Amino acid sequence: MTEELEILKLELEGIINASNDNIVVTDGQGIVLRAIRNSEEIYGEVSSTLVGRSVFELEKENIFSPSVTARVLKEKKEVQVMQKTRTGKVIMATGIPIFDKQKNIIRVISFSHNLTEIQKLKEDYEQLQSKMKHYESEIEELRGKETKIGDIVIKCKTMQTVWELVNRVARSDATVVLLGESGVGKTVFARALHNRSERKKEPFIEINCGAIPTSLFESELFGYEPGAFTGANHKGKIGMIELAHKGTLFLDEIGELSLDIQVKLLKVLQEKSITKIGGGRSKKVDFRLVAATNQDLEYMVKQGKFREDLFYRLNVVPIHIPSLRKRKEDIYQLIEHFLSKFNRKYQTNKFFHSAAIDACLEYEWPGNVRELENLIERLVVTSDTNTIYHDNLPFIQKNQQNNDTEVEWSSLTVFEERGLTLQDALEEVEKCWLLRAYRQCKTTYEMAETLGLSQATVVRRLKKYNINSK
Repeated sequence: MTEELEILKLELEGIINASNDNIVVTDGQGIVLRAIRNSEEIYGEVSSTLVGRSVFELEKENIFSPSVTARVLKEKKEVQVMQKTRTGKVIMATGIPIFDKQKNIIRVISFSHNLTEIQKLKEDYEQLQSKMKHYESEIEELRGKETKIGDIVIKCKTMQTVWELVNRVARSDATVVLLGESGVGKTVFARALHNRSERKKEPFIEINCGAIPTSLFESELFGYEPGAFTGANHKGKIGMIELAHKGTLFLDEIGELSLDIQVKLLKVLQEKSITKIGGGRSKKVDFRLVAATNQDLEYMVKQGKFREDLFYRLNVVPIHIPSLRKRKEDIYQLIEHFLSKFNRKYQTNKFFHSAAIDACLEYEWPGNVRELENLIERLVVTSDTNTIYHDNLPFIQKNQQNNDTEVEWSSLTVFEERGLTLQDALEEVEKCWLLRAYRQCKTTYEMAETLGLSQATVVRRLKKYNINSK
């Protein structure tokens, strides 16, 4: 029997010491009978110093706090608590009571699992969450500085000022005239004025004054009654102004209006009523007018090509939208925006080489944002590699063609004057090509792709001409 008890004792110690949990066994008064061998790592005390001591005493010394065993003895049931040890570790402790036949606690076994790493991860996570909130706040602030409306990116201070004015004016019913070169995005700003106004749920009617023939413009603008003229629709037609009732009427390229139409438009603006062609009754209309032009209306007034009274009717709130060449800060963001847009549309993954971006930043963009958008769509569709290079840009190709024409014969003359052989001249040309690719490309692999050579050949040629390899 004694031998069996000894074996049972060894088994118990083996189980305790082999367990991944920290196990402590006490008697019914909380005196430690057994403790796991690595208790020093967890509690800062070796097992032998814990055995024979009261858990109440150990709790007072903060070896572990609170004592799960003390709670079990008090509550007489299984208890689970989070402990902090003197060594600074965080422990999840579970205490299980063992009862005799008289329902008295004769043993308490506690299993403790070290959660220090998990607690640290939790703290790191909370810290990360805090940082995320901070970054989100910063991102929101940056979004305020880099606004996107449609295909217009707003970053530079001049455009920020324009955007702030648009937002202020949008809440009123004041007539706005948008001024700026063709392609700067006047239509987008007109829609922004409408979408941020009280009329946003009503129609936005756009009329391009330069696209409709003068002979048809009046019928398009005011509409006509059935049978008003030969070829007219027998049901008549509602004019664009009437369609804009309660909403916004946008007259793009208003400088293209003929003087006789200008007179009739002025009357509509003054009386807020229209009379259809062939009709005898006027009809009240309520609309907000937004106009746009790439012409100097004030100069046209002086030339007699635009009515002065209409000019002052329109010029309540003039908003000038700067050309792209005057807001170079926006070009990079616009490139990224349009690349993303057309990569999604055509399911591609094209991107600009740094030299191509630099060339775009230097270019004057006479067609403004519209030219940039069209160019990027064209490059995404036609480029045979994912990388869009400096030489892919049409304005670069044009300059190169002009330069090639100018220097073709002069280069040959120079070679002749220097007394170079054909082989010498070929090496000169080869070296020039390598130098140009070296300046434009980041790696020898990119150089190889640009030059149509293998990477190994590029490395050999760089060494041959003493050009530092990348």
